Amino acid sequence: MKKLIAVLLTGLLLLPTLVLAEDAPVSEMTYILNTFSFLVMGILVMWMAAGFAMLEAGLVRSKNVATICLKNISLFGIAGILFYIVGYNLMYANVDGGFMGSFGLWSANDTAALAGDYSSGYSSASDWFFQMVFCGAACSVVSGCVAERIKLWGFLAFCVVLTGFIYPIQGSWGWGGGWLSEMGFSDYAGSTIVHSVGGWAALTGAIILGARKGKYGKGGQVNPIPGSNIPMATLGTFILWMGWYGFNGGSVLALGDAASAIEMSNVMVNTNMAACGGMIAAMIMVQIMYKKVDVTMALNGALAGLVSITAEPATPSLGAAVLIGGVGGVLVVLAVPFFDKLKIDDVVGALSVHLVCGVWGTLAVPITNPDASFLTQLIGVIATAVFVIITTSITWLILKYTIGIRVSEEDEMLGCDSCEIGMEAYPDFQRVSIGGSSGISGYMSSSVQR
Repeated sequence: MKKLIAVLLTGLLLLPTLVLAEDAPVSEMTYILNTFSFLVMGILVMWMAAGFAMLEAGLVRSKNVATICLKNISLFGIAGILFYIVGYNLMYANVDGGFMGSFGLWSANDTAALAGDYSSGYSSASDWFFQMVFCGAACSVVSGCVAERIKLWGFLAFCVVLTGFIYPIQGSWGWGGGWLSEMGFSDYAGSTIVHSVGGWAALTGAIILGARKGKYGKGGQVNPIPGSNIPMATLGTFILWMGWYGFNGGSVLALGDAASAIEMSNVMVNTNMAACGGMIAAMIMVQIMYKKVDVTMALNGALAGLVSITAEPATPSLGAAVLIGGVGGVLVVLAVPFFDKLKIDDVVGALSVHLVCGVWGTLAVPITNPDASFLTQLIGVIATAVFVIITTSITWLILKYTIGIRVSEEDEMLGCDSCEIGMEAYPDFQRVSIGGSSGISGYMSSSVQR
């Protein structure tokens, strides 16, 4: 009895301290942890820009490698500036169930937090940074698809419109409190809002731009155009895979309590397992269809799994995540020859990965999330597709008939590196073809041209 009384008295003495800890330090600590999560996860998403650059540099020919590297780093700079000037406010300011936010420069406002009121949950600059790197990721999807024949400044002009206006406006519908979110549309980390938007923009660009010279022959023949560096493409895929933990994990939007930490852990593990499922499924599918495994199909299979799980990485079990990613891996193998039959030249497989699997992942959300509706998800996919197809087609056509978007046939033959930017990525190596497999599709091959 004496021991029990002592414990109770000790508890009563400590109670004021515990109350104070919850009322002030915990609230501030939650604010700090949420802000820290945004910043670190945003850095991981920015790291994906390096992954896109390396993947695309490995899958284009050596005469275009320097140009594709320049495009990937410059588009990120454009995304940052345009998201500051107009993009963030268009996406998040005063949307109120409508179709877009307001025009105006973004500026940080942390006055309340500096005065001790942490109810906002995180610093405004950390939120802006995290949202901005997503904008850059959407634009990165386009660069690889239209590579090897598009003019540098024509492409960058398109990036201005995509990152400053098209991406933020449609993003406001689902993430900014717009009309789609009011309907209950669910896209956890952006299978539609980020990836399919980049895919639709790439699709219209590839159609209006046309295929590379020699890609398609008579009678529907697809001529392989091997990439320059498979190890670099593999490194790029690993970087993207790693960055995706920030892409999906950061989309929990909190790390200030145990529930958020648990959710983030589940999201990251499901993200990983979907990539595993997508890669293995793609390898098996390729082996069945073509009697050999193509490295680039395996790489895109992993990316397909990652895109597929991005719409809902929190609710699936591990097994369901593997299956969702696995379906994405199968779809990417089927989609590559499909686009080739349509003579839509996609250099790196961006349409098969980001567009096809972005749509699949969004429609698959109700399978594991009972709060989502298939009809609402379908409406979101269709509305986004219609908006992006119309706006990007208009943008591409205006650029085509003003400043031009395609290099000359002679410049395309010589390579964009020497003709567009005046330097080559590999100046000490002569371009020769090394014999090997003729590849599975028009852009995938296990032979290397350098």
